[in-house]
Amino acid sequence: MASEMMINHQEKAFSILKADADKILKLIKVQMENLTMPQCPLYEEVLDTQMFGLSREIDFAVRLGLVDEKEGKALLGKLEQELSVLHEASLKK
Repeated sequence: MASEMMINHQEKAFSILKADADKILKLIKVQMENLTMPQCPLYEEVLDTQMFGLSREIDFAVRLGLVDEKEGKALLGKLEQELSVLHEASLKK
């Protein structure tokens, strides 16, 4: 029973982190489409702040044993790749 509860907490923690990563991606998409270009300091500040916050969330979940370190790094890496693709596409416009 305790192991089932731990698995449930782990799944929930990863789900929350994934949702936060998705929110960052959506925020950056909206910002790029409507507000500013990627070279803008505001864009970079928002991106840096959001990415730092997510990395701290992931670190906290890893330290609690709710998320595997490799999974956490993979989630952050995937988001960085998606943002990079988005950035490149915006430069081609």
